[in-house]
Amino acid sequence: MSTATPTTPADVRGGPPLAVPAAAVAVLTVAAAIAGIGGPRPGSTPAESLAYSATHPVVIGIGAALLLGTGFPLVVYAATAVRRFERLGVAAPGPLMGLAGAVLAAAALSVSALASWTAAQTAGLGDAALTRTLAWLWFGAGGVGYAAPMGLLVLGISVPALVTALVPRWLAVTGVVVGVLALLSTFALATDVLYPLIPLGRFGGAVMLLAFAVALPVTRNAGATR
Repeated sequence: MSTATPTTPADVRGGPPLAVPAAAVAVLTVAAAIAGIGGPRPGSTPAESLAYSATHPVVIGIGAALLLGTGFPLVVYAATAVRRFERLGVAAPGPLMGLAGAVLAAAALSVSALASWTAAQTAGLGDAALTRTLAWLWFGAGGVGYAAPMGLLVLGISVPALVTALVPRWLAVTGVVVGVLALLSTFALATDVLYPLIPLGRFGGAVMLLAFAVALPVTRNAGATR
């Protein structure tokens, strides 16, 4: 009589496929950006910020929900990536640093979402200065506050993947470049010359998460075979 040894499916041991949370992050990021078209910008006047918040509460609410929702699959992705690297024998601190970046990015999105929602809810008070302040917080947290930690996440995945040759070299190098530039968006707080680095961190980071979700092997054997 043979006794079957219970096994645990690979996807349970290693978490969900990376492509699932990566796709969710990408879709929600784009959707939130579309919802934010026409919203207050750094150059908007207090009156313009107040007028938009007062006349578009539903759109702002949808955008806030999308921003808040983006943080959840982002953290799931990072946690799953940590487990994937462990299974691949990578003991470097990079993936854990990436997880920290994902948590910081998700927290920034939460602040941005709640600031925008609050701006819409309080627009009826007619306080343009308050609405403008909330709009700045909305932009800052969802811009630099999100892009820079996203850079840490991308670097945390790219560097160990490059060192251990788990993915094609060009992909890992691209990830390092995107991650470094996203981190440099931190200095957009000092000069608006670096504002272009913010969308690079937001959208470029989402693209890199998708690329690594596809390229990163599940096991060492799979990586060697590829």
